[in-house]
Amino acid sequence: MSSLVIVLPATHPETGRTAWLTVVVVRKVPWWGVVSAAVAPVLLACGWTIAAGLQPGSFDAVSKTISALAAQGATDRWVMTLVLLGVGTCDVLTGLALRPAASAGRLILIAGGVAGLLVAASPEPAQGGSLPHGIWATFGFVALTAWPVAAAKREPSAPYGLRPAVSAGAAGVTLILLGWFVAELIAGLGQVGLAERILTESQALWPLAVVLSARIAVIRPRAGPPAGAMDGGAGPGVQARPSA
Repeated sequence: MSSLVIVLPATHPETGRTAWLTVVVVRKVPWWGVVSAAVAPVLLACGWTIAAGLQPGSFDAVSKTISALAAQGATDRWVMTLVLLGVGTCDVLTGLALRPAASAGRLILIAGGVAGLLVAASPEPAQGGSLPHGIWATFGFVALTAWPVAAAKREPSAPYGLRPAVSAGAAGVTLILLGWFVAELIAGLGQVGLAERILTESQALWPLAVVLSARIAVIRPRAGPPAGAMDGGAGPGVQARPSA
């Protein structure tokens, strides 16, 4: 695995002085990690839409949870069950692929994906609730809320999505959504399905945002030209460096 380093001159818009920009295209996230991160939110949204359309009568996605689509007795419950299994698998693969992230965050993301698999394996009964389903769902929601903070890196070259302030902001927004979902569950305000869908979709989208930020060029200004960029040198250009 290597990183592509491109050195370019640029003129400061106010001072008119020449600065040097180092564009580093990091290739630390394998292609299959990008695929898994991209598939998860699409699969989730399409899955609950298709599964709801298969239910007899009119399924109210605002007031009914995703789990109701995979519960025992639901029509074609295998659709939502496969979706939950697929999304959980994607989270596991993305955690394995997200090499620029801190190990603790990757492990928590993987654990959240495993919890999703266990949620699919522990469907709710036709009537009432299921303790295993509730335990694994709670664990998964908490893990997918907390992992951005644990995955943050303080290095200056860290991808944007893994910088501490950005990671904390993402976790904070997700925590607010999780609080809304819990409030709907407890108080029965009639929008528990909507709250859950917004929460789960945001939790599925953030790994994709982090993966893309790790694949996009990182631009760092330099005070002066790099070695080889002066007269007689190689000048601005492209260098290939092995990645750590």
